[in-house]
Amino acid sequence: MNKTAIILAAGKGTRMVSEKPKTLHRVAGRPMVLHVLDAVKQAGASRVVTVIGYGREMMEQALKDQCELAIQEPQLGTAHAVMCAKQLENESGYTLVCYGDAPCITVETYKMMYEQIADADMVVLTARVAEHNHFGRIIRNRNGHVDAIVEYKDCDENQKQIEEINTGIYVFKTELLFAHLKEVNDYNAQREYYLTDLVKIFNQHGLTVKAVSLSDNREMIGVNDRVDLAKANAFLNQKICEKWMRKGVTIIDPTSTYIGYDVTIGEDTTLYPNSFITGNTTIGKKNTIMMNCYLENATIGDGNTIDNARIIDSEVKNNCKIGPFVHLRNETIVEDCNRVGNFVEFKNTHFGYDSRCAHLTYLGDATIGSKVNFGCGVVTVNYDGKNKFHTQVEDGAFIGSNVNLIAPVHVGKKAVCAAGSTITDDVADGEMAIARDRQTNKPGYGYTYLNKEKQ
Repeated sequence: MNKTAIILAAGKGTRMVSEKPKTLHRVAGRPMVLHVLDAVKQAGASRVVTVIGYGREMMEQALKDQCELAIQEPQLGTAHAVMCAKQLENESGYTLVCYGDAPCITVETYKMMYEQIADADMVVLTARVAEHNHFGRIIRNRNGHVDAIVEYKDCDENQKQIEEINTGIYVFKTELLFAHLKEVNDYNAQREYYLTDLVKIFNQHGLTVKAVSLSDNREMIGVNDRVDLAKANAFLNQKICEKWMRKGVTIIDPTSTYIGYDVTIGEDTTLYPNSFITGNTTIGKKNTIMMNCYLENATIGDGNTIDNARIIDSEVKNNCKIGPFVHLRNETIVEDCNRVGNFVEFKNTHFGYDSRCAHLTYLGDATIGSKVNFGCGVVTVNYDGKNKFHTQVEDGAFIGSNVNLIAPVHVGKKAVCAAGSTITDDVADGEMAIARDRQTNKPGYGYTYLNKEKQ
């Protein structure tokens, strides 16, 4: 049977206090509407229409080429939003209606709803809660089907005691949905068109309205403000951590480890507390990610130890020791068997096999060969105030402490740059470059100078 879905995402979300549309706020490292979009697709929806309105250009950019769009302007209620998805009017099969600000609903829940519509005309997703809240109550008839959804403000005292509430997510037989949407009116205080009215309309036509309940009420977290956003983040992060732990990843403290939705991690990798891993990051097998690491769009091979490092849009291959206090950025590549850190920054640098850069060094726009050793305090001076220039150091070279390599410059194989030198010219293979004044000692100068200061 053909399955389609409509995601309602037209509102601003005033309580977020933001110029950005609510559904573009990030949960688990990505806009929450994308969580919903992926979930309904994985549940089997062959066509998905997202109804947008506020922040139209931002929404179009975020959803570009990922689904069909419909525009709701002005926003006149949930039923009116569904009416805007006119491209589905001639479809047959089943249509799921859900919300772009409900990122915690799982694929399994959406699949279950599609399955339940087979013997009904409308299915309402509900939850059972013990506390008295302000959600609409589900009123069932003798057959167990839904007779009505009563908004909390309209409930009498007996109805307020009902523990089954409406989540606002539905599945319909598509032809019936669009046929009976025309009967929804705006005869209410808000002058809006509400999907909940379809329960009454379907019952009036002798159609079956069925209710199915969530197995985990935490899925119904809807994001209305920043407090809800934090709750959704915590819930999804817990689910993501549990997924990777079941796949062979050790997470020392899941409550202080943040893993984005699009991250992948290999088995026998260990994550220590305060790790923040996001974007399209891939971590291989048998890595140790120590405390206070930030990885964004990073590619990490196998067998590495990474300690207190910030790695963005860069790659560390295999069997390396990185950190502590290392920053790798802008397409940096660190080849196998390297040692990088402490307090080292690489920018747009290719660092060759089995090389060493242990402390207090900056390499930018550089290509480094294999088995190169950098002393403490080396800097590639790659920027003249207008342009960036490249530095190349060949295999086996030795760069002494406190050397400035003024780009563009080329240091040959097994060349040596003496400590404290400022290298402005190329160094040929096997040469030693010394670029500093010879030391001159002036006898008695210190006594004279210091005595003068005291006077």
